[in-house]
Amino acid sequence: MKFNIDFLSWRKLALVASTILIVISILSLFFKELNYGLDFTGGSLVELSYPQEVNISSIRSALEQAGYTGAQVTNFGSNQEVLIKLPGSISDTLGAEIVQLLKNSANGADIDLRRIEYVGPQIGDELRDDGGLAMLLALAFMMAYIAFRFQSMFAGAAVSALVHDVIVVLGIFSFFEFDFDLTVLAALLAVIGYSLNDTIVVADRIRENLRNETEGDTIAVINISLNQTLGRTLITSITTLLVLLSLFFMGGELIKNFALALIFGVIVGTYSSIYIASNALVMMGLTKDHLRVEEVENADDENLLP
Repeated sequence: MKFNIDFLSWRKLALVASTILIVISILSLFFKELNYGLDFTGGSLVELSYPQEVNISSIRSALEQAGYTGAQVTNFGSNQEVLIKLPGSISDTLGAEIVQLLKNSANGADIDLRRIEYVGPQIGDELRDDGGLAMLLALAFMMAYIAFRFQSMFAGAAVSALVHDVIVVLGIFSFFEFDFDLTVLAALLAVIGYSLNDTIVVADRIRENLRNETEGDTIAVINISLNQTLGRTLITSITTLLVLLSLFFMGGELIKNFALALIFGVIVGTYSSIYIASNALVMMGLTKDHLRVEEVENADDENLLP
């Protein structure tokens, strides 16, 4: 299927929309911050086993009434296994207290304490700092690779798209107060890889067309390249989203935020590879001259016989 869509006719509107999204995201990150999960804030993780299926809402209500505010309660593996995350609650007797509390609220049900783990705030700070450093290093190495593989303008355009994707996804999690834990951080690194792959495919086609097309300006060539790669982009994005939606709705609470971050990342990454990266190339003034392969002087002399 051949497409003939004038993508870059909307580039100014896309630039305004992206600028608004980035400003809102940065303001939300500054004023509301991220809703850090137990991995970053420190606290306790309690795993319980019930003899029969249990109502998560009743457990959450019992914990809130007992003063355990901010408790996260999810099923773990089956409807009889329960995982409780308590931010800031660190005590040697916490497990026994939780079991006794829930036994009383469940009319003496036989509740088995499977495990209890503690995460200190110092460990949480280290995880947050190391995670942020990992993202910065990923961006730096990718920029160096693209500059070496393609051209410095392509590197700037690709990193612009990656930074846009990361800020917007973080802004969504901050604005809607979704839990931000290590699984979401891992999803962000995956978003960087996904967006980069999509951008490189488009950049490679733009480079080849700029070298081969004898007619048309840069905008026209970029439009041709985007239309040529659109089918591949749509197939990849749609099939990826189908898998992620399945994980989100049927994968359980533990990977729900992971799938959610990737869903937003795939949508924003597909958009950025079309409008942010391509728009950046136009704004930086990319022309056919930047990609012209210089001929080696006296190259014909190599074919002369001695």
